[in-house]
Amino acid sequence: MAAWYDSAVFYHIYPLGLCGCPKENDYTGGGKGFEQLDLWVDHMKELGCNAVYIGPLFESATHGYDTTDYKKVDGRLGTNEDFVQWVKKCHEAGIRVVVDGVFNHTGRDFAAFKNLMEDRENSWGKDWYCWVNFGGHSPLGDTFSYESWHGFPQLPKLNMGNPAVKEYLLDVVRFWVDTFDIDGIRLDCADVLDFDFMRRLRSLANEIKPEFWLMGEVIHGDYGRWANSETLHSVTNYELHKGIYSAHNSHNYFEMAHSIRRLYDKNYGICKDARLYNFVDNHDVDRIYDKLENKKNLFPVYAFLFTTIGIPSIYYGSEWGIEGHKENGSDDGLRPAIDLRTFKAPDPQLEAFITKLAHIHARCPELSFGEQVELLLTNRQYAYARVYEGKACITILNNDEQEAQLNLRLPFAGTSCRDLITGDAVDMENGSIFRTIGGNSAAVLRLE
Repeated sequence: MAAWYDSAVFYHIYPLGLCGCPKENDYTGGGKGFEQLDLWVDHMKELGCNAVYIGPLFESATHGYDTTDYKKVDGRLGTNEDFVQWVKKCHEAGIRVVVDGVFNHTGRDFAAFKNLMEDRENSWGKDWYCWVNFGGHSPLGDTFSYESWHGFPQLPKLNMGNPAVKEYLLDVVRFWVDTFDIDGIRLDCADVLDFDFMRRLRSLANEIKPEFWLMGEVIHGDYGRWANSETLHSVTNYELHKGIYSAHNSHNYFEMAHSIRRLYDKNYGICKDARLYNFVDNHDVDRIYDKLENKKNLFPVYAFLFTTIGIPSIYYGSEWGIEGHKENGSDDGLRPAIDLRTFKAPDPQLEAFITKLAHIHARCPELSFGEQVELLLTNRQYAYARVYEGKACITILNNDEQEAQLNLRLPFAGTSCRDLITGDAVDMENGSIFRTIGGNSAAVLRLE
């Protein structure tokens, strides 16, 4: 039986950036971020999204990933009650809510680390972190050393070998479900998280709420190690993310097609039974607008995102084709403040196209459950079908500046075909479709 996440279209919000919060937390509270976030619920619904990944949003010192209190919403955004009401508003709009779970490390203001700094050898916190050595020094002047995430001393690494740490984090998840009624967790740094903890979390997920979804941040490697029946339901598809913009910039659709085969081939795909979380940009990488050499390719890029295997996600603001890139080692350019009350979309045409794709995704179950069948593959044109229960959605992509005239021989039967973008009927003859596709564009057809 299908779960809600099997046919989800996600919207991704980095709330501290979107709401223009102060870069450092003075812990005085009083934030009014949810007054802005309330406005985005209707926007997400109109766009065609039925799920939102929002985070990080629990109390932290700076960027959200240096957690201070796992059971308190960041005061720069608002209160716990504000978030309770926001989740309720999302649910009323038919939107599921997934939050960030930052379980690999904490901030230095977290109670266990503060206790370690205060009581040293006599602290209960000394067993909560990895490789604590009272004979060493930290880069921040502590009279002890410790392991941190990627060498950043502001992010001390939690000791998952300590049963008390695991139990605490599992209790945090119970608290989030009981208090906020969330629908899932995106696990930060899942590629370095303890596998036993993830198995425990999957077991808990099956108990605390029906269809509670677990998605992990994984960049490299065999995604099937994480996305399986014992650990997580899904992971971030960075492999395909790289292939999407690279294939369009180099006129090489073979790169995207190779990733689809490697991941999902029904015989040898490394995670053929999973649906990975697909994206073209997020809060950690440059906006797709910046990455594409020809900005017109935004249209075939998003057509692919919404019609290939996996769960599509839109990062806030990219539906308007906004710019954003890392600068001088800072991610601030990727996480801008946007006030919907005053914002003027630079490209409303792109937003309309994405909205149409999201609604197509919602009404065509083959785009969620169908096998992907390759119909045509060249450097500059790529056509494939998603086939399910006697129906097929056919996507045609063209990354060339010139229009392309294509003759697609279909390996399955159908009596009629319609262009789902334009609404026009499509001519068929002897099991073939003849179609002219404009430069840097896409078509999505449905065969019945």
